[in-house]
Amino acid sequence: MIKSNATQRTPEFSATGISVDGNQIPEIADLMARLHFAPGDGRIWLDDQRMQLIHTSAMGTLRRELIEGLGIEKARGLLTRMGYNSGARDAHLARKLRPGASLQDMFAVGPQLHALEGIVLVEPVSLDIDTEKGRYRGEYIWRESSEDEEHIRIYGLGAEPVCWTQIGYASGYTSVFMGRPVLFREVECRATGKEYCRIIGKPIDDWDDAERDASYLKAESFSSGLTAVMPTAGPSVDAQTAAMFSDTEIVGVSTGFNAVCHMIRAVADTDATVLFLGESGVGKEVFARTLHRNSGRAKENFVAVNCAAIPEALVESELFGIEKGAFTGATASRAGRFERAHGGTLFLDEIGILSLTAQGKLLRALQEGEIERVGDKKTRKVDVRVVAASNLDLRAEISKGNFREDLFFRLNVFPVKVPPLRERREDVPILMNHFLKKYSTKHRRHVGGFTARAIDALLSYDLPGNIRELENLIERGVILVNNGSAIDTTHIFVGDENWNKETSALQSYGHPSVAVPTGNRATAEQSTPPRRLASQIDELLLSMDAGGAVSLDAVEATVGDAILNDALSRSNGNVSEAARRLGITRARLVYRINQRKTAPASSV
Repeated sequence: MIKSNATQRTPEFSATGISVDGNQIPEIADLMARLHFAPGDGRIWLDDQRMQLIHTSAMGTLRRELIEGLGIEKARGLLTRMGYNSGARDAHLARKLRPGASLQDMFAVGPQLHALEGIVLVEPVSLDIDTEKGRYRGEYIWRESSEDEEHIRIYGLGAEPVCWTQIGYASGYTSVFMGRPVLFREVECRATGKEYCRIIGKPIDDWDDAERDASYLKAESFSSGLTAVMPTAGPSVDAQTAAMFSDTEIVGVSTGFNAVCHMIRAVADTDATVLFLGESGVGKEVFARTLHRNSGRAKENFVAVNCAAIPEALVESELFGIEKGAFTGATASRAGRFERAHGGTLFLDEIGILSLTAQGKLLRALQEGEIERVGDKKTRKVDVRVVAASNLDLRAEISKGNFREDLFFRLNVFPVKVPPLRERREDVPILMNHFLKKYSTKHRRHVGGFTARAIDALLSYDLPGNIRELENLIERGVILVNNGSAIDTTHIFVGDENWNKETSALQSYGHPSVAVPTGNRATAEQSTPPRRLASQIDELLLSMDAGGAVSLDAVEATVGDAILNDALSRSNGNVSEAARRLGITRARLVYRINQRKTAPASSV
């Protein structure tokens, strides 16, 4: 247990904000300006995130139902993960809301949003943060916690801390902000009779006894949650670092990842055929191996077949085997993949690539549960659980005549959709840390961490290659960075990746400018704000210099309309694409467009 003299280092308050370790934290006014109420549409917005007001008593009722229905351990895990997701989303706002501010001031967005959202009053005690060295240690006091208030109302005082959602929030926010997993622990809680709650956070690898706290971020026991254990020495290091993860570890905390884990748990102890669907590189084989490892067939073979890698002429012999003398060169009998997987699991990856002829032969084997080796008249019974995967839309392939409908329905008994990494960004910092440790070990390098610019870039990049691409980017960074330094964007994006990350700054005369990333000069013209917008801002500033009145609403409308028009133009009128470019939801953009249509004309 870490001891701290928090009571001797109570934060000082001033008109400009909170002082912690001698530094002033900004006022919360800039964050309050991002909060918008639109009762006419039944919406509340915090920047581009839709929010809602909810009675704390309703949350208390939900908490009680979860505890009574699931048990306290499962309820705590669910609420902790819910908080983690909320904190991770707020972390995406942090750097955007205070561009150019110090690292501490940017980080303060999280604690201040926690207060703005009505959860708890956060008083920082101490903060040591350095993303480039991967160093973090934070200590905070929580006052007026809505969570422990409701818990005490229902259950009274107890022996365990109860601010589970808030601990999850702090861990999620800091992990995404730092680009590596950070775990918070509540060391004092008002629900145990203390005057206030007190929390301490540091990277999960720096805790000596993090197992229990980290377990609440695991949706299922077979997940490694925030971090997987990497080999540190010995001859097995290279062998274990050959794949994304070892056979026994998968990491993730996002809702998409957790949903897949729940599906695997539900079907694992059956013999049902499972079909994993998702883009290339999302880890479908990793999940298939996890399914096998948690099934009743775990002690038998797991045999993987990449259907795209088998030549058409060899599909039958690869799957079903051959008999000696079946054709020229068949000098010995050989069992096929079905026979080798007998009693275990046969994983058919890229199944949508198989030819129609091969699909027909596979369908018969699945229907009859028996196979014939090439060149043999004897049928052999096989007891195999089939797990398939495809990155193609198989229903669309059926419509095109490329995939047999009867085979699809044979495989589609229990479909599991694995979401792409861009839809589960909470997992990105965890994977960044995992691959950083993996390749630092493999390539015998010492890498401190990631620059703030690199963290921003990786969190905003679409990652079309998903986990596999992220793994390649991190390995590339480990190789290129100087020993002991932090990985920057120049170490990661050295190919033709279309990342287009724009770093906003202010020129000395106050006009917005955009710094185009090194190595991406081809997009410089596209990334530069329209000249028309710059001239409009100039006109507004000249009007102020001349003593004229300038409406702030007019300034916001001018800038907002120009940016909105530009996004729609670049997207050829595609509203969804324009919303993605602007970093907001489609509903939010439609709302802005409708507002603009109904707003009266304004003048400067």
